[in-house]
Parts: sequence; structure tokens; C-alpha cells
Amino acid sequence: MTTLPLRPEPLTREAFAPFGDVIEASDAVRHFTINCGNTERYHDLAHIDPGEGGRVIVSIFRGQPRSLPFRVGMMERHPLGSQAFVPMSGRPYLVVVAPAGLAPTASDLRCFVARGDQGVNYATGVWHHPLLALGAVCDFLVVDRSGSAPNCDEVQLEVAGLIAAL
Repeated sequence: MTTLPLRPEPLTREAFAPFGDVIEASDAVRHFTINCGNTERYHDLAHIDPGEGGRVIVSIFRGQPRSLPFRVGMMERHPLGSQAFVPMSGRPYLVVVAPAGLAPTASDLRCFVARGDQGVNYATGVWHHPLLALGAVCDFLVVDRSGSAPNCDEVQLEVAGLIAAL
């Protein structure tokens, strides 16, 4: 299978905005002191969308580490609700996304390097690759949708993306 190079870029709120939300404690977001001054609350960091007929659930996903170079040959999306991933292992990981809409091609893909203190929330319908943990087994707190309707579409790419190095 032919491949197209993907160049990993740092995960920032601005760069990721077309795909969803970056979940992080940052001075760029609304934050304020609570609990008698003992806690700083970083408020309303992601638009969690369970979609019509869905409910919000919280799970832990345990991702096996991926090695580079890595071939991105498939993508998935959740057409009925958002899906948020918050790392619990403190390790960097990769995020590969493509805009919501028609099935993506390799030229639609963007690759981000997320720090171990940054989570992502994929907006409803945004194409993304499943977990891409690096270096070790990593746990992620996942906030997404549960409901009776199927909520995962997968596509195989005709030309794969290739992440050669960070």
C-alpha cells in the first residue's frame, strides 16, 4: 500500500479547533479558585455531546504502545456524539484526525503530538485514529456516548498516512 508522510505537530487549542477541544489546565481558558482557595477550577473545557437518545458515560481505555514508523491505514468516527480522551499515565501520545464529513483520504489527515497533561475531545462526526499511545501501556479516561443506535463508522484508507518520527 502506498503511503503519504504525516508530520506530527504540537497539539494546540487553535490548531485542533476544527476537530474538537483540547482539554488542559491553561491560562488560555476560564479558570477560578474554589473550595475556600484550595483548588483552581479550569472550567468547561469540552463540549460533551451525547447526541439525541444518548447518555454520557465514563470509561477507562488501556492503550498498547505503538511504534514509529506507524502506518495510518484506517480511521473511525462517532456520528452520534463526541468522544473525549484524558490521559492518566502522564505520557505523550499521538492524535490523528480528519474533518467530519465524507470518508477521509491520507491528504486530509493531521497528526498532533499531545503532551501527557493534554486531553482531546473529538467533536461529533470527526474522523480519528484509535488510541496511539507511545512508549508504554497508557490508560485514558474516556467520556463518550452510550445509546441503542450504532455510533462507530470505520473506513480503510486507499493510501495510508505514515508517521515516521516525532
